[in-house]
Amino acid sequence: MPQAAKLALEDGTVFTGTSIGAEGEVDGEVCFNTSMTGYQEILTDPSYRGQIVTMTYPQIGNYGVNAEDLESPKPHLAGFVVRELSGRVSNFRAEGDLSEYLRRYNIPGIQGIDTRALVRKLRMTGAMKGVLSTVDLDDRSLVAKAKASPGLVGRDLVREVMPDQPREWSENLSPWMKLETTQASADDAGKPHVVALDYGMKWNIPRYLRDRGFRVSILPGTAKASDVLAANPDGVFLSNGPGDPEPLNYAIETIRGVLGKKPVFGICLGHQLLSLACGAGTFKLKFGHRGANQPVMNYETGVVEITSQNHGFAVDEASLPSDLEVTHRNLNDNTIEGVRHKKLPAFCVQYHPEASAGPHDSSYLFDKFRELIGK
Repeated sequence: MPQAAKLALEDGTVFTGTSIGAEGEVDGEVCFNTSMTGYQEILTDPSYRGQIVTMTYPQIGNYGVNAEDLESPKPHLAGFVVRELSGRVSNFRAEGDLSEYLRRYNIPGIQGIDTRALVRKLRMTGAMKGVLSTVDLDDRSLVAKAKASPGLVGRDLVREVMPDQPREWSENLSPWMKLETTQASADDAGKPHVVALDYGMKWNIPRYLRDRGFRVSILPGTAKASDVLAANPDGVFLSNGPGDPEPLNYAIETIRGVLGKKPVFGICLGHQLLSLACGAGTFKLKFGHRGANQPVMNYETGVVEITSQNHGFAVDEASLPSDLEVTHRNLNDNTIEGVRHKKLPAFCVQYHPEASAGPHDSSYLFDKFRELIGK
């Protein structure tokens, strides 16, 4: 018989389904992602640390999992919620099935619940703390645990996902992602050198940097400005990562220490941290932006880009200092999606131009970074 599982929210709502993946109990902020594909990339995106992720597409797992599509060494989310787990894996690239993959990394999941009702509740009420369990099936107990769980605000989740040692990146884009404009080569001699500060970086970012002809060195997100400048890079990249940006004072101080000395490009959490370093503030979104179809207006070109996004916090426009200029805006809720510094060589975007799986409308930003370094 299938193992029963329950998902309880802090407002008292309880969903009952069956277990997929590992048995056990986890807490986290319950969020949703509207992507139809890319569940393996979502599972292995460190930005989902501390979250129970709900997929809105009704059937998940049909094409299995494979090592080539990983965005980090392992899953980082707390739990996984689907309407239906596919009973059959059908793809020539598949190396295993989704449920076994979740069990391997001790990630509990649940299927068979009304994900439409769950997502509607999260959209109306906002993201909520929750508990997913296969071991405690008492509704009152689970709701109490959900209310007592820590949530995301004020926590430093970056230290839980970032690497502890520097490394040189050598992996190129997958042939499935290869672009005609590639400048990648095995020989790094003479290439512009980028230091990437890793706050929980998706692997497709350094793959794109390599594809655009950079030599890429990765430093942990706790690195100091002196560590970055000692590597004598031509540019500095600020990665994505999980959770609330405001507690990350060490990262903000490092960015302030390199601004004006090296060109800087940030993505997602890197966008928020660069904005904080310049004097802006951030706030928590009601239910976040997570999916592969977010429309963004590029003010510099007048073009609407379809983008992949995963963030629960945003830059507060009312707090922007005069030195920062808005370059991109979300057309769903008008929040800031990109800024640039008016005087210093620095820019950033809230979304993911390296998206896999996802649209490639915004991959030009890596070329823009190379042009900025070239100047």
